[in-house]
Amino acid sequence: MSLINTSREDRKSLPDSNGSRTSRIEANGKGGHPVSVVIPAYNEEGGVGPQVKSIRQVLRSHGITHEIIVVDDGSHDSTAEEAVRAGARVLRHLKNRGYGASLKTGIMAATYDVIAITDADGTYPADQIPAMLSRLTTADMVVGARTGEQVNIPWVRKPGKLMLGWLANRIAGQHIPDLNSGLRLFWRDCATQYFPVLSNKFSFTTTITLALMADDYHVVYHPVNYYQRIGKSKIVPRHFLDFTILVIRMAMLFQPLKVFVPLVCTSGLMGLGKVAFDIGAAVVRHDGFSWAILSDPLLSTSALLLLMGSYHLLLIGMMADGVIRRIARHNQSRAISRAVVASEIASETAGGGQAEEQTVVVHAKN
Repeated sequence: MSLINTSREDRKSLPDSNGSRTSRIEANGKGGHPVSVVIPAYNEEGGVGPQVKSIRQVLRSHGITHEIIVVDDGSHDSTAEEAVRAGARVLRHLKNRGYGASLKTGIMAATYDVIAITDADGTYPADQIPAMLSRLTTADMVVGARTGEQVNIPWVRKPGKLMLGWLANRIAGQHIPDLNSGLRLFWRDCATQYFPVLSNKFSFTTTITLALMADDYHVVYHPVNYYQRIGKSKIVPRHFLDFTILVIRMAMLFQPLKVFVPLVCTSGLMGLGKVAFDIGAAVVRHDGFSWAILSDPLLSTSALLLLMGSYHLLLIGMMADGVIRRIARHNQSRAISRAVVASEIASETAGGGQAEEQTVVVHAKN
């Protein structure tokens, strides 16, 4: 049984540097856009085969042109063989490189410009991909939010998930129903532009969510169920700390003031509180307010450090925000957003027929 190994030279090239794209996506009957499904897999011999077959059956039944790419991330079992047997195109990493690295490999090797990613463990419903694909026409990414009627998230992961979600909501400035769902569809050029900052590990999905939102791309959430996985989970408790650090790092990359302003306010309020305490203590020492208070060292070192610290943090935050905005100003290669719809009145026909209103999807730059 032969397996495909794809080198960097064999991968597809990126879109033009000026931000334009020559789309090869055309409507094909009722199916709509062709889609490349990328499935990262590491020791998933029990689930990858049924998952590939389920996805293929759903896409065929809806008349959607597709390909299914399984990226075997250095598995020690028969994951690759099971994927090939199920009819997938298999790419193999010679060693384990991580979830994000597997997705990058699959995305770069994909034939079509619409990318769907899902897991190999059977947790995400394949039957929701066509509905999500139809919503991608006027969106930049459609995320399968695990908010359906049947959601099986282990209870030990729920507290960390809630805390991480709260932090991400504060930084993004909007509600994020599911920060790191592994089922999502997006346009390839929207993802590849962020490859330098997208993690090679489990935080790939978290990073791309925050990156697209920070740059005002249109992210749509589609409710899906989340089933019990086949096999053993690869996520361990230490990943929560990694995710938290990642969220803060992404805020520093895209919205630094949302990190620095809370720190400035906290330090400044603590400094003002210490100033009030120092003044009150001086009044008590002199049995009331008198001009003699001014002759004593009135403010403590801690009060001065807190106030100066808040001032310095504000300056650093403003400088970071200015640098990022200046870099963005000179970056002319951003992917085009699909979240613009134009309506116009078509011209009258040659026979004097009535004009008709037409709705056209316009791909406009952000």
